[in-house]
Amino acid sequence: MEILQYRFEGEGMTRVFENEKWMVGIKNWKPMNDIANINNLERHNETDELFILLKGRCTLLFANETENGLKIEAVEMEPLKVYNIPRTLWHNTVTEHDTKLALIEDSSTGSANSDNLDLTPEQIAEVHKLLGR
Repeated sequence: MEILQYRFEGEGMTRVFENEKWMVGIKNWKPMNDIANINNLERHNETDELFILLKGRCTLLFANETENGLKIEAVEMEPLKVYNIPRTLWHNTVTEHDTKLALIEDSSTGSANSDNLDLTPEQIAEVHKLLGR
């Protein structure tokens, strides 16, 4: 038996390890996660998701539904700190070209138990203002 090793250097995210219980992915910058292109949020309805910033810069966007609409907030990630996205929380990552994240979640997480929400032009402007970019 040997120790297995995994890596991913391409754009976007790929699952580098998966078993019947959980999955580990590597998420790198991709155009849709650049501040210039952020236009949606997602949520996983049955499972939490964990992110760890390995290098670069990443801001976690998150939003809660309120009586007055979506309240969008942001957290600037710190390297090597574990960030838990609780199930049903709207979220997305805003990354720069050199960003690399580790992602851990239940292996059953996917499009069948997740939702996507397109942001309005006003919400996109709010995100840009919130991030100061």
